[in-house]
Amino acid sequence: MRLNSMKPAPGAKSARHRVGRGVGSGWGKTAGLGHKGQRARAGGYHKVGFEGGQMPLHRRLPKRGFTSLDRDFYAEVRLSDLQRMKASEIDLATLKAEGVVSRLALVAKVILSGKLARAITLKGVAASKGARAAIESAGGRVEAPAKPASTGAKE
Repeated sequence: MRLNSMKPAPGAKSARHRVGRGVGSGWGKTAGLGHKGQRARAGGYHKVGFEGGQMPLHRRLPKRGFTSLDRDFYAEVRLSDLQRMKASEIDLATLKAEGVVSRLALVAKVILSGKLARAITLKGVAASKGARAAIESAGGRVEAPAKPASTGAKE
């Protein structure tokens, strides 16, 4: 078989419909648009989801959930991720370097998920109560992250 001799299977390709080209084509006169009405006329057409004045489906159903705009900036880290890392002193830069969190992450928090069997030191990374206990029981320690400077907003 040669690439220049390949052809589609017989009957796989058919000529496109040339609408509005006379009665003999089968697509003459109204050109597939039927008789009268908004769809038959040139110009305007209803908006997507319009149901002729009936309350459209997308407005009949309840709203549910949302997508946080900050989702890329806050990262969760499992204990099992820390176990796989090579470094013993772990901060946000180390997490980014090893690809554990997104490079866009501004804040990370260690959560209690998985097991940790080696001593590590967390610097500038938050930890949940359970994760903190697990790190300390493995012989590690957690240095509290620095509080962000006040923006002057109501506290």
